[in-house]
Amino acid sequence: MKDLVSFLPVLAYDGANMTQIDAGGILDIAMAGTSATLLARKWESALLVNVDNDTLRRILDNPEAMAAVERIEGWRSQGDNIIETIINQSEKVKALKKKAKDGGLSEKEKKELTAEEKEFKSKRKLVQEKLIKFATRIPAFMYLTDFRENTLQDVITRLEPDLFLAMTGLTVKDFHLLVRLKVFNTEQMNQAVFAFRRYEDASLRYTGIESHPGLTHYGLYDTVVARE
Repeated sequence: MKDLVSFLPVLAYDGANMTQIDAGGILDIAMAGTSATLLARKWESALLVNVDNDTLRRILDNPEAMAAVERIEGWRSQGDNIIETIINQSEKVKALKKKAKDGGLSEKEKKELTAEEKEFKSKRKLVQEKLIKFATRIPAFMYLTDFRENTLQDVITRLEPDLFLAMTGLTVKDFHLLVRLKVFNTEQMNQAVFAFRRYEDASLRYTGIESHPGLTHYGLYDTVVARE
């Protein structure tokens, strides 16, 4: 079958982008609903985390939340007050754009607007990348746990908190706080966890391994769905 489809230019949608997949990926999708490449992209997607001004302000206004994000690997390399800087630059860009709309920008202000907008978008992307880097640790955490029918939130907070700390560097308290502040996109996280569960299950069954006999449900991020 691989020989029959290997020449086809096949595109698949990973939730954010169209991606070309090979014959092996087509077979993966047929068996598991996704391919290894698409699954990896899903866990690297910017859609998993929220970095809008409202979310960043909630983090900034909460000292415990700031302490939590600063424990994410690589966060401190971005420099001090990165979130405050992003918010301030965003507000400045917003004000300059409003003034531009009214036709009141000087040439100097136009150049300033371009520079400020470019810089704050760059900084926002850096913050987003660090939060996504944290999210990419979650599949490894799920793989190492024995719990498949419990929600990811329950596995993290009640069943395997020590493993979660070892894998991500964050405590259960940190995780609860970031969830409450809506740092993670619940809908996208549910989709990503579901894709991981299906792919893991199909891969094991393909090799003849039934790792969890009698499994009837998949635990997603904050809900549970039937396996079939």
